[in-house]
Amino acid sequence: MSCSYADPLKEFNPGFSMHVAEQLEKYNIPGGAYVIVKNNNIVSLETFGHIDKAKSQKVNSNTIFRLASVSKTFASTITTMLAQEHVLDLSDPITKYVPNFSLAQEGAAEKIQLKHILSHSSGLMPNAYDNLLHENWSMDKIIGRFDRITPICQPDKCYGYQNITFGLLQSAIESSQNKNYSTLLTERLFSPLKMNDSSIGIKPFQELKNTAKPHILRKTILTNKKNKQGKRLKQYIWRTVNVAPDFYKVAPAAGVNSSISDLAKWLIANLGHKSDVLSPALLSEITTPRIKTKKDLRRRYWREHLTDAHYGYGWRIYQLNEQKIIYHSGWVEGFRADIGYSPELDIGFAILINAEANVINQISSEFWTKTHQLFTKL
Repeated sequence: MSCSYADPLKEFNPGFSMHVAEQLEKYNIPGGAYVIVKNNNIVSLETFGHIDKAKSQKVNSNTIFRLASVSKTFASTITTMLAQEHVLDLSDPITKYVPNFSLAQEGAAEKIQLKHILSHSSGLMPNAYDNLLHENWSMDKIIGRFDRITPICQPDKCYGYQNITFGLLQSAIESSQNKNYSTLLTERLFSPLKMNDSSIGIKPFQELKNTAKPHILRKTILTNKKNKQGKRLKQYIWRTVNVAPDFYKVAPAAGVNSSISDLAKWLIANLGHKSDVLSPALLSEITTPRIKTKKDLRRRYWREHLTDAHYGYGWRIYQLNEQKIIYHSGWVEGFRADIGYSPELDIGFAILINAEANVINQISSEFWTKTHQLFTKL
């Protein structure tokens, strides 16, 4: 008797769900949710805990979280889509759209093209001026500081993760369509994919009721409980805070709000099951490795399993033994997000939590290593 490919995942999920619940409880995470998709279907969607520490409302499948840098997957998709429609060119210099962007080295800014921003290969030092997003500075004022920066390499020659320069894609996107970024993303991605919980910016997040509240770590306390090795366990104390406006300033980099249900739809589309919205040519272009990311090979929880790592356009491309994982993570104040999919296995996984805990990284890496083992045995 033959079984469908989804069956092993259905058998795997109860134990995995229990493990996730245990991990979230261990770190006292207020709330979270994950989804597993395969073959254009949701295999499992699990929710945990509450939207806040006060337990005022349970997390459900439509609870909205901040996606943080997972937002880059949407920005890269729409930018590449517009390029394939010939309304902009990925070889355009960013100065064509942001004329006041300049660097300390004469002519250096003009060498940075849209494709270099999409792949974080601009040649700038990593996370240039991210610290200023936390200040009460306008984007124009922040951009004005870049004339103090000298590139560390030529474009396309080294990897340097960026948020502010990634946010400059908004000017290119909007000028190509004469529509604001939020409208364009809604018309071209959210609405066609029926991602009805998704939005851009702080205002929609603040206006909705079913939103996860952000939590930051206040302190850890040693308890009298011990683990198997005899070490005393920690208790994690989280504090509920207001949603921060800082990274919303760079909407393409970190401005999307969404639910686990909508991320299931996003995964299914990126797995190629919504070709009328995301064409095979588009998916191929955004997931082509562009620049090697050696630092990822030392990433905690992943390093024992990764054999190679690159960045494409808005997505990381991880080589997990012989399996390719298209992946991205996100982190802003009070939230963590992880999303990934395997084109070969036609499997996708996403997880959201409303606390700044690295356990999400552990859970994601465990899912992919165990899934790899599960399907290589078939």
